Amino acid sequence: MTFQPTPRQLSAIKAALFLLTLLPALYYAHGLWSDSLGANPIEALTRGMGIWTLNFLFLTLCVSPLRKLSGWHWLLRLRRMLGLTAFAYGCLHLLTYLWLDQFWDVDAIARDIWKRPFITVGATAFLLMLPLALTSSHAAIRSLGGKRWQSLHRAVYAVAILGVVHYLWLVKRVALLDPIIYALVLAILLGWRVVERIRLNGPWPTRSTPPAVQPVVFMKRDAAAALGIPKKR
Repeated sequence: MTFQPTPRQLSAIKAALFLLTLLPALYYAHGLWSDSLGANPIEALTRGMGIWTLNFLFLTLCVSPLRKLSGWHWLLRLRRMLGLTAFAYGCLHLLTYLWLDQFWDVDAIARDIWKRPFITVGATAFLLMLPLALTSSHAAIRSLGGKRWQSLHRAVYAVAILGVVHYLWLVKRVALLDPIIYALVLAILLGWRVVERIRLNGPWPTRSTPPAVQPVVFMKRDAAAALGIPKKR
């Protein structure tokens, strides 16, 4: 038997989830305040915000498989919050880099983007996230239309791939285990979607053929009626 929360229970679940999404930010804020983030707190903060961006992005991608496997369709009601949380942590990740790392030095930031590919990839991922966050409302769905909105939001897959590549290039050979785990999890999440699409639509897209034109055969009296000829009495 599948669990279906009441509207009040769903509101409570959303409130609890919202509070949980704040915990990483509160942890790092307390770390900055108490100076407990290690020898390089700015790097720890920047990297932590980036990792939690990936975490919430992956949780967003987990909603569809969990809904399919559990039958809990109400999980879709949580997906927007998780996606917006991923975007919020992405903003914090970018803000810590621009402000605390580069001190808003436009020339240094431009040189960094040009010379360090992992920053270029990260900036591209953030730019792709921006329209997804801006069109996350019900009004945007109605304005764009369901199909166009879905096509736009498929960019989340590219964002996730770029995020993992950004992480891999950042650590290089120092600590590859964590980004490799993220890459494997992402491969599973995307592979599940490919398998589901093949299962539902087949391995190759089929061109729909128009229905055969059926000849219209009139009886004699029907033809007379169609031409307005009065019936014989």
